[in-house]
Amino acid sequence: AIGITAFDGGSSGPLFNDVAPHLQDFFGSLGADEGTALELAFCVGLAFTILFVSAIYRGAIHGMGLRGLRRPMTRAALARAFVHTLVPIAAAYVVAHYFSLLAYQGQAMGYLISDPLGRGSDVFGTADATIDYGVIGANGIWYVQVAALVIGHVCALILAHDRALVLYRDPQKATSSQYWMLAVMVCFTTLGLYLLSAANQ
Repeated sequence: AIGITAFDGGSSGPLFNDVAPHLQDFFGSLGADEGTALELAFCVGLAFTILFVSAIYRGAIHGMGLRGLRRPMTRAALARAFVHTLVPIAAAYVVAHYFSLLAYQGQAMGYLISDPLGRGSDVFGTADATIDYGVIGANGIWYVQVAALVIGHVCALILAHDRALVLYRDPQKATSSQYWMLAVMVCFTTLGLYLLSAANQ
């Protein structure tokens, strides 16, 4: 979920837009038509982003170490034990990425509910409703997005620390194991803020 939302936000930014034409040309040289080549370029970008996010998480799990656990666990089991800590981050990415869509296009419910099939009906008398793009400004959207990212990552850190206290015998070892998770959260926060700023340029 984090990788998909991150790619969705990053695909409109300069980083992917610099790479996409080269990928499209590559797939075009293999015989794909222009539309298919572009779709394949986006598939490569999506797969890379998901693998990148997974590698960051796996790196943190590897750094946490298996010594000091209350019961023996494999790294895969440790990764599963902490995977719930990514849920607040995924939720934060969704809120940050889609808040403006909800704020503006959510208002379209007013006229769509009266004329859902686009045939000119006015079932509830709201077919003439319009979208008010002044309901929230760009600065307001930015503050909501940043707040969502920060709150999501803080919640994720709290969940990770709580799980570490359950899994590790020594509270000091549990705390030191979370330095790696803190690094992951900083990486994800930085990635999220970069994607937001790149999309707003």
